[in-house]
Amino acid sequence: MCLPAACWSKTNADMSRIQLLSPRLANQIAAGEVVERPASVIKELLENSLDAGAKRIDIDVEQAGVKLLRVRDDGSGIEQDDLPLALSRHATSKIRDLDDLERVATLGFRGEALASVSSVSRLTLTSCPEGGDQAWQVETEGRDMAPNIRPAAHPQGTTVEVRDLFFNTPARRKFLRTEKTEFAHLEEVVKRLALSRFDVGFNLRHNGRPVFSLPPARTEQEARRRVATVCGPAFVEQSRFIDHERSGLRLWGWVGLPTFSRSQADLQYFFVNGRMIRDKLVVHAVRQAYRDVLFNGRHPTFVLFMELDPAVVDVNVHPTKHEVRFRDGRMVHDFLFSTLYRALADQRPGDQAAGEDGEGGGAPALNPVQAQPAASGIDAGVFSGQQRMALNEPPARWDAGTMPLPGQQVQSRPPAVTGAAYAGLYGAPAADAGVPDSGKDEAIPPLGYAVAQLHGVYILSENAAGLVVVDMHAAHERITYERLKLAMDQEGLRSQPLLVPETLAVSQREADCADEHADWFARLGMSLQRMGPESLAIREVPALLRQADAEQLVRDVLSDLLEYGTSDRIQAHLNELLATMACHGAVRANRRLTLAEMNGLLRDMEQTERSGQCNHGRPTWTQLSMAELDKLFLRGR
Repeated sequence: MCLPAACWSKTNADMSRIQLLSPRLANQIAAGEVVERPASVIKELLENSLDAGAKRIDIDVEQAGVKLLRVRDDGSGIEQDDLPLALSRHATSKIRDLDDLERVATLGFRGEALASVSSVSRLTLTSCPEGGDQAWQVETEGRDMAPNIRPAAHPQGTTVEVRDLFFNTPARRKFLRTEKTEFAHLEEVVKRLALSRFDVGFNLRHNGRPVFSLPPARTEQEARRRVATVCGPAFVEQSRFIDHERSGLRLWGWVGLPTFSRSQADLQYFFVNGRMIRDKLVVHAVRQAYRDVLFNGRHPTFVLFMELDPAVVDVNVHPTKHEVRFRDGRMVHDFLFSTLYRALADQRPGDQAAGEDGEGGGAPALNPVQAQPAASGIDAGVFSGQQRMALNEPPARWDAGTMPLPGQQVQSRPPAVTGAAYAGLYGAPAADAGVPDSGKDEAIPPLGYAVAQLHGVYILSENAAGLVVVDMHAAHERITYERLKLAMDQEGLRSQPLLVPETLAVSQREADCADEHADWFARLGMSLQRMGPESLAIREVPALLRQADAEQLVRDVLSDLLEYGTSDRIQAHLNELLATMACHGAVRANRRLTLAEMNGLLRDMEQTERSGQCNHGRPTWTQLSMAELDKLFLRGR
């Protein structure tokens, strides 16, 4: 509909006048950034409770939080004179000046959450400070959100009650999903915060029914039990605990084995100084570490905690604080990648052949090392007996302080030289090596000794736990692949000059990036020359990649370098070629092997990194314990 000119002039004139927004409208605009759904409200309330030093938090929810959200804690409480300010915008006890903002050590710091929530709901705050003999209650009302304070009965701590969310903004309420969906989002937020603070107890009730009760975790077993409650017992059984510290960065937590992957990225929890984040730099580093062992289209699982100086990470870059910015993103990326890469590389059949109960099942058996003082909400000594990885010693062939290239091998020891019994797989006749008698006292290797070959595809082996079934082609493919990578790592990459250099037009920022990383490109066998402000020439490429699209490869690498500070695309292409060579060079199906050849393959698997998966991420072996076999045949019933 077209407005008359006179009406348009009047409307335009009214809108051009600058006026001060009312407090309620300003808070409702702010609420649009931080209060998306009931889950957003519960996040803000729980973070305030944790910042107040609470050790027990009770959450009551009705109709997925739309009708009622009540959070009660036993924290330090709020003084009577501070209660009106608690519901005001930009009022907080957590920062004082700019220096505090640059070293944020609390989950909340902006001082606008309660004001925003109270502008779109009926909010009541009741609190009794530590050592106080009287509790007080405050709520806001009217257009100017004037606070109303009165005495109340309440133990030490604070209770925040939020009723009728979005009652005065019906348009926002229409965008809410079903009660089941909204409560699922809310429950996920509670679980994330419960993982971030093991020393705090969490109790959640929905519509009067208990959902879960998580007591404080003060021991190793209790901490594992909480992780199992949140992530499922299968994750704890199929994960590996790591704890590594270097250059002021510490990474600890649980890393899921490659065989325990998911079809979607729904079991990935990453915390920075106790704050749950979703960061593309972190995701990229984790994906790189899992690249050689994860099946196509699958997602890794992990619950990881990174601790670093608050001054080197900026948490004030997103309204909901889901993202952070690291001062040295490349160092963080390399630290995450190398730590996880080695954790997965060190996983060998000997670590998985027997479960914790000694009856198989694939649960990882980890090497115990002395525990370090725990942080991020875990009392010192919680993991005093925790099985950990010894990751603090770098491989001998690294220079001190030098990180490996992305995708570069970080094996701490090369595979053992194959004996004569294994020579048959490489074209030479195999020696007739006898298999040790199982009745002797000689230690049985993790994958045991071969007893038969099934249909020329699988090796059947007997170990201390029961039966091991090995896919011989997949296992030999991984062994060959790791040896090819090790050989290339030791011999270096050879470059091949292009007969006619390829010229490509780039942005000035990309050209500057190529100049800055010239030495890095040279180490990967590629030579770039700057021809102008926005022009590059490709003069040399790695010999193995002479058939690749050099121009597209360079553009992709520069894009990664600008976004993450690092790139593994060249190494990834090289690894793809080596994987293809390993696949063609591995023993084929339907080839009959002698017992000596089968046992030689098993021994190599035990000494080869990542031998639990082939180059494509498929498992190479599985264990069937005697208990599982007895169950199949109903023995003992």
